[in-house]
Amino acid sequence: MFASIVLMDGMLGRDTDSLAVPPAHNELLDDMSFLLARANALSLSAGNAALSAHGLRVRSYSVLALAAGTARPSQRELAELLRLDPSQVVALVDDLQSRGLVVREPDPSDRRANVVVATEDGRALHDRASASARAAEHELHDDLSAAERRALADLLRRLAFPPRASARGVGA
Repeated sequence: MFASIVLMDGMLGRDTDSLAVPPAHNELLDDMSFLLARANALSLSAGNAALSAHGLRVRSYSVLALAAGTARPSQRELAELLRLDPSQVVALVDDLQSRGLVVREPDPSDRRANVVVATEDGRALHDRASASARAAEHELHDDLSAAERRALADLLRRLAFPPRASARGVGA
């Protein structure tokens, strides 16, 4: 993978339009990590652009979406699920809380911890932002049929949440 990145680094001095489709002989076309990273970068860019109208970015939207659900996650659980450093989650929650979109409440099962819960304003913003995020996602994946989008989502779920992850020590 590192060699592939170094190879691409030499190409970055050129017009970026010429990189939209890599040369057919490029080994990166078969490099799953590169393809996932590039697809992720494109998705984050589109998501951030769509969410900016709501004063959100993909990370803050993710925290708000989880807080608007029924799970009532702790900051530690948010960090684990989003694969972020706990200090990053604290900053995201602090920002959302300062805007009146979430509150921290005592965790009834562990009085040493807090859960993050969306306020009424937070839920309303989540609903509006969610529509924008879905529209951006649909536009980004417009070249895929509905069946392909479902299949891709199923495969990504299996990669993101492997059934035997804890047995293999993945994510620990």
